Amino acid sequence: MQRIAIDMDEVIAEFSTKHLELFNRTFNEQVTMEELHGKKLRDLRPELAHEIFELILMPDFFRDLNPIPHSQEVIKELSESYEIFIATAAMEVPTSFTAKYEWLKEHFGFLNEMNFVFCGDKSIIRADYLIDDNTRHFKGFEGQSILFTANHNKNETGYVRVNDWLEVRDYFKGLAR
Repeated sequence: MQRIAIDMDEVIAEFSTKHLELFNRTFNEQVTMEELHGKKLRDLRPELAHEIFELILMPDFFRDLNPIPHSQEVIKELSESYEIFIATAAMEVPTSFTAKYEWLKEHFGFLNEMNFVFCGDKSIIRADYLIDDNTRHFKGFEGQSILFTANHNKNETGYVRVNDWLEVRDYFKGLAR
């Protein structure tokens, strides 16, 4: 059975929405998602880069993120034909482990928890496909990289791209033909 490794933040969990709301509330700003087209929040406000990162260090930050639309149903379908791994670069935010694990159990409890991979460098992942929103995780990955569209990567080119989970479904259906 082929393996699909799937990133968590901005691929199956809506990270940016909460991060932006928390940023705006904390710093009395009114930054919109449209302003983040092709950028991350720290690119827009580099003078606050450290403070922006500190917002996600709260142990429960990742616990109540919303699932990306259709991610649950499509991953459940894919799990019938592929071995599914959730590969999150949790080492970047070590305070996130418990919240991410609990979130995955709540929203993706149909997956084997032994397939939840908390790592840093995703090049160690041995899978046929990696669905991620951050192209740096494709460096050293030996399988097929699939870029999941997020606000910050809209200007990236040179990758197989999917814009939502319905396109992920179509991509893998196309392979089955």
